[in-house]
Amino acid sequence: MTPLAGFRRSFVAVAGTDIAAAVAGSGPPLLLLHGFPQTMAMWHRVAPMLAEQFTVVCTDLRGYGASGRPEAGPDHAGYSKRQMALDQVEVMSALGFDQFAVAGHDRGGRVARRMCLDHPERITAAAVLDIVPTATVFATAGQALSTAYYHWFFLTQPDGLPERMIGADARWWLNETLRRWAAPGFTFDPDALAAYEEAFDNPATIHAQCEDYRAAASIDLEHDAVDADARIRCPLLVLWGVHGAMHRLYDVLGTWRDEGTDVHGQALDAGHFLPEEAPDATAWAIAAVASGSDR
Repeated sequence: MTPLAGFRRSFVAVAGTDIAAAVAGSGPPLLLLHGFPQTMAMWHRVAPMLAEQFTVVCTDLRGYGASGRPEAGPDHAGYSKRQMALDQVEVMSALGFDQFAVAGHDRGGRVARRMCLDHPERITAAAVLDIVPTATVFATAGQALSTAYYHWFFLTQPDGLPERMIGADARWWLNETLRRWAAPGFTFDPDALAAYEEAFDNPATIHAQCEDYRAAASIDLEHDAVDADARIRCPLLVLWGVHGAMHRLYDVLGTWRDEGTDVHGQALDAGHFLPEEAPDATAWAIAAVASGSDR
């Protein structure tokens, strides 16, 4: 079965590219953003549950899945979280939603954070899944962090180095990354995995995702430095997996305390991929913050 079967598919034109979207359900709008190295298919277990209560919008971030892969530019601004957040705000506007809740996993969580800072009037509630803030990662990058998050430093290398090395066996890279980051023994849904593999077969996808990480190590940090005193004003839910690197290396909730004015969260019995490894708990927690019933 195709992941997100029954969802209405479309492409939404935004500034400089097209964003692939899938929509289902009724009720208050809720935007779901995936992370690396995946696509919107990662929500295949969670989104249908949430669609019983919300109008759920799943998208592929620019550079990922079926969305466009515009040029990054010399400063990587084309894949800054500011630009990626603007994409998603424009998607929701095109779909008729002036205000909405957002939940983002991994890279999608970083986009959601920037969205809350740049467009606070649009976001009613937010959730970030299995991440700590980007600036915190770079500021605390000792041996343990650098070993666990090796890809941050590999994917940012210039001159096509990671693109060529990953491209030598792209599906192996993808599957090995998924295996390493999931809890031991977890098996991904074959249809979802096929969607990830299909996207990774395109060398332009690999390049775009490297540009995402290059932006995180450069222009995103510049934006964060300017906004060092800014705070997320909407309710912010933080979820993370007890079998993941973030739980092992950080007080995850503590890293977000200074990021917002209303921050709460919990660990789930999962590795990195919470929506696939712990779908029921993930869906319940997102639904609670998006509806305001957890307050």
